[in-house]
Amino acid sequence: MTTERKEELIRRITEKENFPLARNEANQIFHSESLDDCLDYAFEFYQSDNTQVQILGVFLFGLIAEKRPNALQFLRNTVRQKGDWRVQEILAMAFDSFCKANGYEQSLPIIKEWLGDNRPNVRRAVTEGLRIWTGRPYFKEHPEIAVSLLSELRQDESEYVRKSVGNALRDISKKYPAMIAEELKKWDTSIKHVNQVYKLASKFIIDLGDGKDERKQGI
Repeated sequence: MTTERKEELIRRITEKENFPLARNEANQIFHSESLDDCLDYAFEFYQSDNTQVQILGVFLFGLIAEKRPNALQFLRNTVRQKGDWRVQEILAMAFDSFCKANGYEQSLPIIKEWLGDNRPNVRRAVTEGLRIWTGRPYFKEHPEIAVSLLSELRQDESEYVRKSVGNALRDISKKYPAMIAEELKKWDTSIKHVNQVYKLASKFIIDLGDGKDERKQGI
């Protein structure tokens, strides 16, 4: 990438807040530059004082993480520290980019590892990044795995993570109401944190009292 092109890229990126533009530019760089150069650019952009340029770097890390493990580690250990909520949203997208390139089934060990991380931003990168979970390959064919993984975080210490979990389960309930209803019946809703997730996850579910569960209508 020439200096002139880089300057023009940064100018366009910083004109206004535009996540799709940053993603498109990252994809163009990824498809036109070597992996080593992409990694160098990702580090360079992330070190910028401008959030939009940082976001461009995070998108790039996500695209190359499947081939460059140090990029995935940088996302997990460094990007998760950034306090800006916008960067954390892109971290979630970047993790999904990794899973897409690596294959969702093949990524299960890493998905579980990140879900078990003691840092909330790492856990949320998974719960939020893979939404809608059952729209992703593998989980589309195995929705019960998605429900099980998410449900393990129903008592998460972070409200930030719990909301993401509840909303992710609610998403799944639109297509699999009976599956979500059966899972929710197992929960102890007398526990405050669990109850919060329950309320979010059950938004579209009603129990008819006869063993059947249907979507709420008109919501």
